[in-house]
Amino acid sequence: MTEPPARRLLLVHAHPDDESINNGATMAKYAAEGARVTLVTCTLGEHGEVIPPELQHLTGAELGEHRLAELTAAMRELGVEDFRLLGGKGRYEDSGMMGIADNDDPSCLWQADVDDAARALVEVVLEVRPQVLVTYDPDGGYGHPDHIQAHRIATRAAELAAEAGWRIPKIYWNRVPRTVADEAFARLQVDLPGLPFGKSATVEDVPGVVDDERITTVIDGTAHAGAKAAAMRAHVTQIEVSPGERYFALSNELAQPLFITEYYELVRGQKAAGTESDLFAGVVIEEAS
Repeated sequence: MTEPPARRLLLVHAHPDDESINNGATMAKYAAEGARVTLVTCTLGEHGEVIPPELQHLTGAELGEHRLAELTAAMRELGVEDFRLLGGKGRYEDSGMMGIADNDDPSCLWQADVDDAARALVEVVLEVRPQVLVTYDPDGGYGHPDHIQAHRIATRAAELAAEAGWRIPKIYWNRVPRTVADEAFARLQVDLPGLPFGKSATVEDVPGVVDDERITTVIDGTAHAGAKAAAMRAHVTQIEVSPGERYFALSNELAQPLFITEYYELVRGQKAAGTESDLFAGVVIEEAS
């Protein structure tokens, strides 16, 4: 009988494509090293804006089905086999951007009861028994209601799972250090005339940018840069990756840096000495039962 992987990483994201942008290199790294990488996506992104003109007829459930296919292709690029939808396909719908009428739809994630949604995630936690959980900060990185709700659900699920017998040793939030973002955008200004995007985004458009001292963990994804870019490119409706794979744009057509090194802030657990280079640093690895 095959023993389960000793290291187990759980990531909770709001929509298909969020995982590849934020954590693609990290996911590919740990999957390649034999860790169990589990992704839970909370919605299918049914209200996402579609980039390619030939696909702009896709809306609602039809777009959700297409984005699920994109997610499946992206996970194949990252080598991740265990990816799931919170509560099953269609349980929670995309809420759209903050302040629009879609936020009031009873079926959307923003309107979900956090405890109910968290219990669906607890089932995954108790099955996988991850030592590391990665999700967003309380603002969801940039204020999107589904990102905020994903944070709340992941946080509550960690509490409920601890009561049920599995306390996740380390919890991280996605981050980008301010100096790294500033330097990347300075390079972007030089490269912009040769890019297929008309304008540049700004540092304020990048989710999770914080002062450098808040960064606890740096994951070097250089060896997995191609996998991350390929996973992002698989999300055809949402992302356009530039030639050279150093930049990308969303539906706003504003260029922003594609970060291969990925950054995190440890918010629960014992931090290793110095800046961590491993999400599992300091964790006592026990086999899953």
